[in-house]
Amino acid sequence: MTLATLSDVLQPALKEGYAVAGLVCLGWEDMLAYVEAAEAEQCPVILQAGPGCREHTPLPILGAMFRHLAESASVPIVAHLDHGYSEAECQQAIDAGFSSVMYDGSRKPLQQNIDETAHIAEIAHAAGVSCEGEIGFVGYADGEASDGTNPDEARQFAADTGVDAMAISVGNVHLQQDDGEGLDVERIQAIDALTSVPLVIHGGSGVPAAQRRELAQKTSICKYNIGTELRMAFGAALRQSVNSDAKRFDRVAILKDTIQPLSEATRTVLQSVRA
Repeated sequence: MTLATLSDVLQPALKEGYAVAGLVCLGWEDMLAYVEAAEAEQCPVILQAGPGCREHTPLPILGAMFRHLAESASVPIVAHLDHGYSEAECQQAIDAGFSSVMYDGSRKPLQQNIDETAHIAEIAHAAGVSCEGEIGFVGYADGEASDGTNPDEARQFAADTGVDAMAISVGNVHLQQDDGEGLDVERIQAIDALTSVPLVIHGGSGVPAAQRRELAQKTSICKYNIGTELRMAFGAALRQSVNSDAKRFDRVAILKDTIQPLSEATRTVLQSVRA
């Protein structure tokens, strides 16, 4: 069994100058493809259940799926709750066997975010589970605007919450479909100078691959969340499978055709976050 906590995989990354990919899961086929890619690359991977995934599949089912894959994998697999918005949701994930939870209080006032995140971190650590928090707000392409992380607030947040990883807003945006202008290196360095906790970049699909690798080597960024980039690869494979034969109707056969192309795309992502 290779189920790992977030700390298990991020602390070595922090020391050795690479990052681990947090991959957004929506169903069995992408989870399977991600683990196959991680085994091919011989590196750890973080399987993430975000809000969209949880709307489609209950947390206890997702926990069982993640743990099943981890038990047969040859590399460390983290079962991670992404963007948990309440104590109840985080507790449900812990009860369902997740090895890591992210509490997202980023829309709340600073002290409230600190207090609530610290409480979730305490609950998680008591259960042997890692906790990620977010300071600053990462916006959405064609949606809510970002609020960049203040380095002094990041120092306070890291010190007072006891989180194992800290998501920051430094020019990254959720749901970006192509490379953006890159991350704000000055802001990252300022945060880095005041904290020692592994840093997380949400919206990693919009970060150019070369910058992903460079920042993993030179800063405390140890985790890139990748969703849109791989959802696009899945969509392309699904369309090709469906359009290859107008008479095809078997769901299982169609979805199986997405696994190999998605695994190949995932290998490229995994290579982009490692030295």
